Amino acid sequence: MQQLETPKGPLTLYRYPRRKSETLRAWDAADEYLLSQIGAEISGRILIVNDAFGALSCALAEHLPVMLTDSYLSLWSTRENLQSNGIAMDAVQLIDSVTAYEGLYDWVLVRVTKTLGLLEDELIRLRPHLKPETRVVGCGMVKQIHSSTLDLFEHIIGPTKTSLARKKARLIYTAPDLSIARSASPYPVVYTLEGTDYSLVNHANVFSRDSLDIGTRLLLKHIPSKPDYRDIVDLGCGNGVVGLIAAERNPQATVHFVDESAMAVASARETLSRSGLENSVCFLQGDGLTDFKPESADLILCNPPFHHGNVVGDEIAWRMFNQARRVLRKGGELRVIGNRHLNYHVKLKRLFGDVQQLASDRKFVVLQSFSRE
Repeated sequence: MQQLETPKGPLTLYRYPRRKSETLRAWDAADEYLLSQIGAEISGRILIVNDAFGALSCALAEHLPVMLTDSYLSLWSTRENLQSNGIAMDAVQLIDSVTAYEGLYDWVLVRVTKTLGLLEDELIRLRPHLKPETRVVGCGMVKQIHSSTLDLFEHIIGPTKTSLARKKARLIYTAPDLSIARSASPYPVVYTLEGTDYSLVNHANVFSRDSLDIGTRLLLKHIPSKPDYRDIVDLGCGNGVVGLIAAERNPQATVHFVDESAMAVASARETLSRSGLENSVCFLQGDGLTDFKPESADLILCNPPFHHGNVVGDEIAWRMFNQARRVLRKGGELRVIGNRHLNYHVKLKRLFGDVQQLASDRKFVVLQSFSRE
C-alpha cells in the first residue's frame, strides 16, 4: 500500500496501469513539498496543471479544483485514485491539454514538465486567466528545474523566485505582472514532409515537433501496401506522419491514430485534415490498444516511446507489443521501429514466435512480426 501523508490525512495512491510489484510511487517529493507549503492557505478557484497521477488533485479535492493534463494515463490515474479514496468523481474537473482554459483562477499549481515547449504553451495560454493577486506556484525535482524553466515563468507570467531545496525538490513562486505583453503561442509548429506536399502539424508536446526524426524517416521507407488491408493502426501516432503514409499507400483501409497524448491526437487529426486523402480515419486518445476489440487490425505500425514522464524503460513497448498480439487478425503484421540497443527483437520473438529485420541503419532497426493465432 502506497500512502501519501497530506495536511488533510493519508491518501492511498497508485500509478495506472497497475503493475505487479510496483516500486514507483504515484507522487514525489515535489508534490509533498507543495502540499506542505500551500495546504492551509489555498482557497478560491484552483487550477492544477500536469498532475502526474492525481496526487495533488486528490489532496485538494475539497476545493473542487480543475486539473489539466496532456496525458491519458494521468487522467485515468486521477479518476482511479479519486474513486479508491472515496472522493466524489465530480470533485475534480478533468480537462485535457487542448481544451481552452475558462475564467480566472485564484491559485495555479504547475508541475514542471520535461518538455519546455509544453510548459511554454501552457503558460502562454494560462496568462489571460490570471488576476494580479493570483498565486502561481510551480514544483518539480531540482534536476527538472533549470534557468530556462524559470525564464519561461519570468517572461510570460511575472517576477519569479525559487524556494530552498527539500528532498531534492524545489518550488517556484511567480507573481503575475499583467503589464507584460501577452504573446501568441508558437505552437502548433507546421512543416512540410520532405519530398511531399503534406503538411505535418505538431502541437507543443509532440516528439520531434520541429523536424522529422531519423527513426521515423527510416520507418516511412518500409510501410507496406496490400489491397486486403482493412484496418491499419498508427500506435503512438505523434503527429500522424506514419499513419498518413500508410493511408496514402492503402487508400481502401481505415487508419486508426492512437496516442496517450491529447496533443498528439490533435496533431494527427489536423495533419490528416490537411492531407487531402479520403481514407476513413479514426482518432483515439487512450492507453494504447486497450479499447480495440480482439482480432480487429491487419497492420499495426509502432514507434514505441521508451520513457513516460521522467521514467525511462521498455515497459511501454512491452505493453504495446502484448496489446498488438491481441488485436491483430490472424496473419496480421506488427511493424516496429526502435533503437538497436533496446533489443525489441527479443520481446517480439517471445510474443510472436518469429521476428524479421527488414531494415537498419547505425542507430535503428525496422522489425516485423506476424500473428499466427
